[in-house]
Amino acid sequence: MENRKKSLKTLFNIPLIFSAALLSFAHGANDVANAIGPVAAIVHAVQDGGASDRVGIPLWVMLIGGIGLSVGLLLFGPKLINIVGSEITRLNAMRAYCVALAAAITVIFASWLGLPVSSTHIAIGAIFGVGFFREWYHERVLNVVRIDTTSPPEVRKRKKVVRRAHFVTILAAWVVTVPSAAVLSAALFYLMNLIAI
Repeated sequence: MENRKKSLKTLFNIPLIFSAALLSFAHGANDVANAIGPVAAIVHAVQDGGASDRVGIPLWVMLIGGIGLSVGLLLFGPKLINIVGSEITRLNAMRAYCVALAAAITVIFASWLGLPVSSTHIAIGAIFGVGFFREWYHERVLNVVRIDTTSPPEVRKRKKVVRRAHFVTILAAWVVTVPSAAVLSAALFYLMNLIAI
């Protein structure tokens, strides 16, 4: 191979496959558990008539979780994959390797600690980390300023490698999802109580 930056980036193709496999393992170890935890508790409460500190997880419950995640990925995954993989910032093999490895290590460590984290949020955070580092490195270390020459003069400005619109949207989604899910579940529980009475 030639002694060029492009050649170095192609060397990351095989390590990228292994880091993506590790991220898939981490995703399965974490997200299936996050989705199946409440279901396992419900099944245990129905079968044993109450709650306990330890809940046995039947194999059929794990299968439902795996199948549910797979069907969700098939139905709604392509749009999210497109946004995460190409619209936030440009990824090559080296950048994608860093994203996948950092996300996998973070998710596995959180799973080991028993923390119910979102592997999707972690992967998106890793993508933003790579993108913002690229911006900082080009502007501060290499002193390269990208000027947009294709737009009209009134729209021209310094080009960023991370699309800020996606950053704001995803940050808002991170802030909104937990409280909105909490309010929705409380409202559903309230309605179920009214119906049960």
